[in-house]
Amino acid sequence: MFPGNWSWPPDFIYRRRGGSSFNRIEDDLRAEASSSVGGGEDVYNDRAKPEHLVIMVNGINGRYDCSACNYAKLTFDGVDTMGERLAEEVLSVVSENPRMRKISFVAHSLGGLVARYAIGSLYKSVPKSEPSCINGNHLNEENTNTLMPSLGQCQGKIAGLEPMNFVTVATPHLGSIGHKQLPFLCGLSFLEKSAPQTAHLIVGRSGKHLFLTDNDDKKPLLLRMVNDCDDLKFISALRVFKRRVAYANANYDHMVGWRTSSIRRQSELPKADQLVVSDITYPHIVRIERESSHYEHNGVPSEVMLGWEEEMIRGLTQVSWERVDVSFQKSRQRFIAHNTIQASEEVLVEFRWC
Repeated sequence: MFPGNWSWPPDFIYRRRGGSSFNRIEDDLRAEASSSVGGGEDVYNDRAKPEHLVIMVNGINGRYDCSACNYAKLTFDGVDTMGERLAEEVLSVVSENPRMRKISFVAHSLGGLVARYAIGSLYKSVPKSEPSCINGNHLNEENTNTLMPSLGQCQGKIAGLEPMNFVTVATPHLGSIGHKQLPFLCGLSFLEKSAPQTAHLIVGRSGKHLFLTDNDDKKPLLLRMVNDCDDLKFISALRVFKRRVAYANANYDHMVGWRTSSIRRQSELPKADQLVVSDITYPHIVRIERESSHYEHNGVPSEVMLGWEEEMIRGLTQVSWERVDVSFQKSRQRFIAHNTIQASEEVLVEFRWC
């Protein structure tokens, strides 16, 4: 979890060789910072406290300099338990850094579901008539002049902060149930039918959530997470972010299928001739679909589409998403695309608190 300014934290230096698709997230966020600050000048300096909190959330059994509360076997505890822990950690960091005013999430794999749960817990609605605020406190003239302009009036906050970017990378938004949603099973029906009954033996409650087998008294958790539910405002929380982006591997991801990571129906997946490299700077980005939601599905829906998967797609597309399709087909790292999408082989990460 790293504090920083408007975009990717200036005190978080992230260098890579070979340019994974994840570099584009950094550049996009920096571009937003340049356009939002007069003259493109970075407002960060060694004397200022960081004002933008960027939470990086890892997936199952991972920890890549991310939030500290969910790692290794703790990632088997289930999306809800992990989400609650993440929410508590965010609140703790915010309370220790009262100058924080903006918040973003960048999550990989299962971490995207954990982040969606956490923001549902951290969301608080704010009346339109209420003045802009930081951590729930009204601004006064003295500190207003030291902050970036155009905060405006807010309709919802996450942990008392203004929500900016919600980015998921190879996240199984629709779970792992269904044909080729867990690609390493090779689409074999007998394996896909048996996986839901055995997943919990390998990855605990997280496996039950991914395969939607946690329906003891209510709907499975992933189905509940596509709408506001009781005191957990999952969709309201997603809606208040200025930008929502879903990065997805179009091929060679053996852990998370293309449909589930890009929140699409099978018929909505781009055809092969639509996957074209358009920017040599990011040769693995093969398609960008900006700010799309409310898909219209043509043709005869399958049994799966009439069921849980369709319900999740309709729920999640109540808000718009930017979809970024990635392909490592020509890369030597294509067989580990699930991890390559977030990091290339040679990574140097440095960070400091100022």
